[in-house]
Amino acid sequence: MSDLPDDPSATFAYFSNEYAQAVQAYQTIEQQASTLLLMGNSDELRHFIAQFVAMASRARDLALTKDELNFADWFGELVEKAAKLSQSLSRVP
Repeated sequence: MSDLPDDPSATFAYFSNEYAQAVQAYQTIEQQASTLLLMGNSDELRHFIAQFVAMASRARDLALTKDELNFADWFGELVEKAAKLSQSLSRVP
């Protein structure tokens, strides 16, 4: 959303909403990871994680362009967590 308004309260509301959704998505991935692995769906899990990383990275980058450094850090932390989860899957066929 590159046409984000310059209104600070609207920007804060936008990033707050995006972050809440990202946290929920990450928690869902974490909660479903073992089930997907047990069902032999490690490729699907990898795909979900890759989609999440792409989404959270875009939000982080947009936060940086809008000088929302706290949000950029928080999205960055989610990206790092997801990357670690993805790396742990490298041992799974």
